[in-house]
Amino acid sequence: MAKPPAAAPSRLPAQPPRLAEGEYLELLGRRVRGQRMRRGMTRKQLAQESGVSERYLAELEGGRGNVSILLLREIARAMGQPLSDLASDRPDRSAEEELLSGLVARLDASQAAEAHALLLRAFGLADDDRRQTRVALIGLRGAGKTTLGRLLAERTGAVFVELSKAIEQAAGMPVAEVIALGGQSMLRRLESRTLQSVIERHPRLVLATGGGLVAEPATYDLLLANCWTIWLTAKPEEHMARVMAQGDRRPMADNPEAMEDLRRILIEREALYSKADARLDTAGRSVEESLAALLELVPEALRRGARAKRAKA
Repeated sequence: MAKPPAAAPSRLPAQPPRLAEGEYLELLGRRVRGQRMRRGMTRKQLAQESGVSERYLAELEGGRGNVSILLLREIARAMGQPLSDLASDRPDRSAEEELLSGLVARLDASQAAEAHALLLRAFGLADDDRRQTRVALIGLRGAGKTTLGRLLAERTGAVFVELSKAIEQAAGMPVAEVIALGGQSMLRRLESRTLQSVIERHPRLVLATGGGLVAEPATYDLLLANCWTIWLTAKPEEHMARVMAQGDRRPMADNPEAMEDLRRILIEREALYSKADARLDTAGRSVEESLAALLELVPEALRRGARAKRAKA
């Protein structure tokens, strides 16, 4: 069996340019026409099976039809095509990507997780050596990522980086201004580039991430492939109390449903957070107790730094 290529720093896929309305409608039209022809369907057949008129289909395929999502769903169903593939504003997938997607769709959750790990190893996209000396803390605000991360870095002799601060330094402005200027999409692009840079610069690292990083698949994949990841969690009430104890009243400001929103966010992200290598519940624990438990969860290669520091002392 051929030896896999040496692991190299993971590169995030390029962000596709934002398409103007006319450009997107042209792309959508070409995609519908291409998928129809690939399946050997006439426009009349597609109209009959989707319930969408031939005239409307002709306008859509010509890039002139601003189709509703419900009509597009019927067109996709009639062609046996996932709606998300038709509606995407990203470039069309290659034949290999479509075949791979079809294979993955046949796997159950545990098989898909195993396939993901196999692909990372086979193509050098994950570096186990890197992961032994880089720890990333994930979780909602108020879990203790910054407090525990800074203390863990001090104990192990690693560099501590709070990703939100690194983003602000790279952007030259606070995160709130980044969002005001370019929205969440701009923030996530900056987050991806900054994470890549931080990983490449620091061989021994403790990283405190933003709570929403896990929602960006490519960025989260980069984190998992290069850092030993630990999910810090607590009860929703404790998350909120800690944030407010730090003087940040924004979560409750003009939002009587803030606590319920926090619970929903935790539920929606739980499956993503659970992809971490380890989990630490900080509820009801002091900082020192949490730090002691955290040290037990980090890789031996990073813990050696703590022992070496004690020996020098």
